[in-house]
Amino acid sequence: MAHLKAPIARPAKQSYDVIVIGAGAAGMMCAATAGQRGRKVLLVDHAEKLAEKIRISGGGRCNFTNRRVAADNYLCRNPHFVRSALSRYTAADFIELVQHHGIDFHERDWGQLFCDDSAQQIIDMLQAECSDGGVDWAMPATVLEVSRTDADSERFIVNTSIGRFTAHSLVVATGGLSIPKIGASPLGYRLAEQFGLAVVAPRPALVPLTLPPETLSRLAPLAGISLEVEAHCRGPVFREAALVTHRGLSGPSILQVSSYWQAQAYEDADWAPVTLDLLPGVDAEAWLLAHAAERTLLANLLSERLPRRFAHAWCELHGWTRPMNEFRHADLRSIAATLSGWALTPSGTQGYAKAEVTLGGVDTNALSSRTMEARALPGLYFVGEVMDVTGHLGGYNFQWAWSSGVACGQAA
Repeated sequence: MAHLKAPIARPAKQSYDVIVIGAGAAGMMCAATAGQRGRKVLLVDHAEKLAEKIRISGGGRCNFTNRRVAADNYLCRNPHFVRSALSRYTAADFIELVQHHGIDFHERDWGQLFCDDSAQQIIDMLQAECSDGGVDWAMPATVLEVSRTDADSERFIVNTSIGRFTAHSLVVATGGLSIPKIGASPLGYRLAEQFGLAVVAPRPALVPLTLPPETLSRLAPLAGISLEVEAHCRGPVFREAALVTHRGLSGPSILQVSSYWQAQAYEDADWAPVTLDLLPGVDAEAWLLAHAAERTLLANLLSERLPRRFAHAWCELHGWTRPMNEFRHADLRSIAATLSGWALTPSGTQGYAKAEVTLGGVDTNALSSRTMEARALPGLYFVGEVMDVTGHLGGYNFQWAWSSGVACGQAA
């Protein structure tokens, strides 16, 4: 099948049952579902290349879902909102679709599923599903204005750069603000506010964290060093790799906790530190006390379990540069506590350019958890990342795109 990369001719029709704005993961899933149940669907997108965010995801292999999907894997002001859609279209359902299209895949740590070949296979699959549903395309087409009519059969008017279209139902699947270089836009938030829906202030999520100068000056020379940690910040504990960068910290464990660090703003709470256990699974106090009489430097001892350069820089950062036998037992207990709970208060994040997703979005309290429809405005729907639903790293955000897209496509 030819990939949708070039402009598509203006659709012959002007009136549709459903117009979906945004041809990403959630938008295509919704359009295909609605089309296959007999709805006349128009899919509108401003990009010249289809689904770039899918194409670059998972290192180009698309981590398309996770075998361990559960409601606890999502951040949302309304924590129960995701349950209905996730339970009615599961990871197993999407895996079945992938297998139906003959796409080979493999499983990595923590239940993550990736294409064996290329993320383009997922894009082609979604495009084929839309074709099966008779979906029309308007792409590239910039949305200029959306308005509401009094006619029940044509409740929404969408003016675009290639024409004016009307529909009974309007689905907003415009995504968030992450990765602006591939066309991220606040259009979805503006449409929500235009029609009176609240928007939870968006922030970068699954994003590297920056550190203050006094900490960074000691750690920046270690850029590129990775170590396994247990990280947490007012939320779950994530045992995965952390990576020292020229600006702070990254790696899977840091990306995971970044969402929880950012989410504190929702609660108007004081910024809590990110806490790292540098020796996960080790009784640091017992280990240090067992070596208390030795003449070796603390940094050299730590090098048995941590990267050597990191161990030395970490000891210098804290002023712990003496041999083991020069520390009192009380000192070693304090060092052990810091090893098991090193608290760092980030200075910020590397922003949307490095963020994988967006935290915040259209307030889910205004939406039906079963259909994704705005409670106060029949016919208006929101799906995917544009909503205040943010998954953990590892395929959870794609699963939310599939589940919310199907829930909406079955109703719009």
